[in-house]
Amino acid sequence: MEKFRAKITGIEAFLPEYILTNEELSKMVDTSDEWITQRVGIKERRILKGEGLATSDMGAEAVKKLLKKTGTNPDSIELIVVATITPDMMFPSTACLISEKAGIKNAWGFDISAACSGFIFALQTASQFIESGRNKKVIVVAGDKMSSITDYTDRSTCVLFGDAAVAMLLEVTTEDVGVIDHHLQIDGSGKDFLYLKAGGSYKPASHATVDAKEHFIYQDGQPVFKTAVSKMADTSVEMMKKHGISNEELAWLVPHQANMRIIESVGRRMGLTKDKIMININRYGNTTAATIPLCLWEKEKELKKGDKLILSAFGGGFTWGTIYLKWAYN
Repeated sequence: MEKFRAKITGIEAFLPEYILTNEELSKMVDTSDEWITQRVGIKERRILKGEGLATSDMGAEAVKKLLKKTGTNPDSIELIVVATITPDMMFPSTACLISEKAGIKNAWGFDISAACSGFIFALQTASQFIESGRNKKVIVVAGDKMSSITDYTDRSTCVLFGDAAVAMLLEVTTEDVGVIDHHLQIDGSGKDFLYLKAGGSYKPASHATVDAKEHFIYQDGQPVFKTAVSKMADTSVEMMKKHGISNEELAWLVPHQANMRIIESVGRRMGLTKDKIMININRYGNTTAATIPLCLWEKEKELKKGDKLILSAFGGGFTWGTIYLKWAYN
């Protein structure tokens, strides 16, 4: 019996036009270009501006560009999986809204909330529907409007985040390419270090929660940093050992773009040279679920069929994991 795998056959992105630079941020909070660059390695980030624009708008534009680029009929899409922690609303799902805005009428779908690990959780989940033989064409969208939950008076977090969305087409293959293996994990003890406290059933929105700024992202940097480096590096090394991939054979490590120091620390622990690591955090900041696919979109023309890639992420919750995939096209 043939083994089905999910292969990536196309990728497209939507980036907002507005660029928020470190210089502009330094006029909003007590910070500077030098401070931001040295601490997190970010120079600028994209911000979605415009009345009523939300995550689904970015996601739908990315999907429409993807369908056009790949020559795919919207009616052939069977499933949409959306990774986001900034849904337009509690319900309906962002997947519902994207499908309507992108003209996809024959699919079902759902959202996945795994913070910065959202894309690899969504990619693996979508892949399993293809591996099972149930679906042949699936779209994964990773997108966040982080500016909607960022406190621009808090210099420890406002320098980090940007807005973006990426859409990826997955199709069935029996070749030795596509998503090969994964290791995903969660640990709820991380809830105290990286979270958005209010707005859910635990603490519904009220005047008190708004006044206390509990609808903005909170991060305790040191425990997040230490755990992120450990989990991303350990799971990546374990995956490479499991499949007998040497550092020389690895085409790219594609890490979540949270912080340049985290990326560099993971690379050092894995014994990788910088030319093996995809990095674009300096231009886009931390776009949460969108960072890894945004790297793949930028490097698409450099990737070759059969390239061995390790995707690794860590996010609030805690959530983390690694995917091993072989690129499917030139």
